[in-house]
Amino acid sequence: MNISINDIKNGMTIIIDGKLCMIEDFQHVKPGKGSAFMRIKLRNLKTGALVENTYNTNVTVEKARIDRLPMQFLYVDGNNYVFMNTETYDQMEVSKDKIADQIKFLKEGLDVTITMYEGDILGLTLPDKVEYEITETTDAAKGNSTNNPQKDATIETGYVIKVPLFINAGEHILVTTEDGKYAGRA
Repeated sequence: MNISINDIKNGMTIIIDGKLCMIEDFQHVKPGKGSAFMRIKLRNLKTGALVENTYNTNVTVEKARIDRLPMQFLYVDGNNYVFMNTETYDQMEVSKDKIADQIKFLKEGLDVTITMYEGDILGLTLPDKVEYEITETTDAAKGNSTNNPQKDATIETGYVIKVPLFINAGEHILVTTEDGKYAGRA
């Protein structure tokens, strides 16, 4: 489906110059002299690169149909991560390199959203905050009484985060998946 470049919105996925991109930001510019144009920040969904381009306002682009599937993480099978569609109960294997950034937050039974375009997996969307059990913590440094003293803690996925000194092994905490930081007790 082709649309005018004037009808784009932030977050929309389009095919422009033969590339699948998501619009991060755009600005309609009407200079004093000459014709109007659009300045658009695009994220290439295949490579993750962010580019900024300008286009005339008479350009049309193809709107891409992106599928977002509700999935549940089941287990790891070698270099593949196995997910189950929570609506159809179909299982899908996703290669480790497709979801490399999110692996540190995956635990069995976690509900996620897998983004696909024409059968190709583009990525994985995690919940904003996830509850994890602390498996191990380091001892607090003696005399450490700065404004926000923290120590290292390992969560059940093996990822190491900074937590306040009062958090101990066996406790459940919330972690923000966007930046991997401690968000509070569960």
